[in-house]
Amino acid sequence: MKIFCVGRNYADHAKELGNAVPEEPVIFMKPKSALLQTHTPFYYPEFSNELHYELELVLQISKNGRYIPEKHASKYYNQITVGIDFTARDVQAELKKKGLPWEKAKAWDNSAIAGKWLPLTPEMLKNPIHFSLLNNKKTVQKGDSSDMIFSFDYLVSHISNYFSLNIGDMVFTGTPAGVGECVVGDVLEGFFENEKMFEVEIK
Repeated sequence: MKIFCVGRNYADHAKELGNAVPEEPVIFMKPKSALLQTHTPFYYPEFSNELHYELELVLQISKNGRYIPEKHASKYYNQITVGIDFTARDVQAELKKKGLPWEKAKAWDNSAIAGKWLPLTPEMLKNPIHFSLLNNKKTVQKGDSSDMIFSFDYLVSHISNYFSLNIGDMVFTGTPAGVGECVVGDVLEGFFENEKMFEVEIK
């Protein structure tokens, strides 16, 4: 199982971090070990002093494929949820300053959370999907899929030009504006529309 992540897929988020709006998807990966398993506690990483949450819509790949045309991409994913791409922002800032890869800031063990999966129906895709993150019962992020720079189909097609897609792979499709710091004791809750998909406490 592979975890593909998309950076800067919402213009407002790119601007809040001082990044240019990309002309093509920014793709990075997390290993299988990055996925927090169900009923496993989440511990604040010892190597960071600035842990940020990034809520995202997450797709699950349902069919093996490579070089997938955008017009056929919707046949290759069939479930959706919300998840968190945790980022050690202080570590990332140092790596970026030196022009180095991000893995130590993004791909460490348990740095990805995926909520419960929902079947993704054509009806669901007819309207914008709304999602949100609560931190200690206060809304800190709100997203709308219509604000994405690159669509689900475009992302799946683009990724498949570089990597084989396999059943069970995940695509974290990017985070909207509102990312922020979390500390030990915070309780994060992710919502897909009005349905709670996960809850995690920072220990």
